[in-house]
Amino acid sequence: MKILIIEDDLSLINGLSFVIKKQGYELDIARTSCEANEIWSDGKYDLVILDVSLPDGSGFDICKKIRKVSKVPIIFLTAADEEADIIMGLDMGGDDYITKPFKLAVLLSRINAILRRSNNFNQADTELNSNGIIVQLLKGKVYKNGNQIDLTTSEYKLLCMFMENPDIVLSAEQILSKLWDCDENYVDNNTLTVYIRRLRAKIEDNPSEPKMIVTVRGMGYKWSM
Repeated sequence: MKILIIEDDLSLINGLSFVIKKQGYELDIARTSCEANEIWSDGKYDLVILDVSLPDGSGFDICKKIRKVSKVPIIFLTAADEEADIIMGLDMGGDDYITKPFKLAVLLSRINAILRRSNNFNQADTELNSNGIIVQLLKGKVYKNGNQIDLTTSEYKLLCMFMENPDIVLSAEQILSKLWDCDENYVDNNTLTVYIRRLRAKIEDNPSEPKMIVTVRGMGYKWSM
């Protein structure tokens, strides 16, 4: 795996380089925004470690540029410890925000954790496809026979749950244990029935005789292939 460090503090760069290379990661270093832009255009990275205050610009601006073209994990590593800065960094797409001073062992643990999550995510399926229904998981979009369908958050979560478990009967209790509405209120049995009825109305050709979300009497529901 390859990491890009964008940092102007030479002593910190030396320390980071030592511990990161010792873990077996490849490493490139940029000490200015200009260098970062040049290196980024030529390289593919698995992680970016980014300082906020650079001699010729802001790490926030670099983050914005990266997020326009890439989902690569970004760790902000900076002395800017104001709450507003932390919120800004995370809201614009940072995956972690570590303030100086810090312990190298802690940083290394976070690097390893983020790279593990990223690697597992990249290996996962990014699309569900069944019965003419396509769910694009990265974009949160749903299509039926090529036409986009508008679903509520709860309907979307319910559809994904069914499609990820084809031909498996899911009891109401199993569904309720995982399904929360958009206000994080627990969904009860009556609400679940309403969600399923609304979802069927949007994806079934004949909602009164569903072929996809099938009721298994006395047991629950299943997604029929």
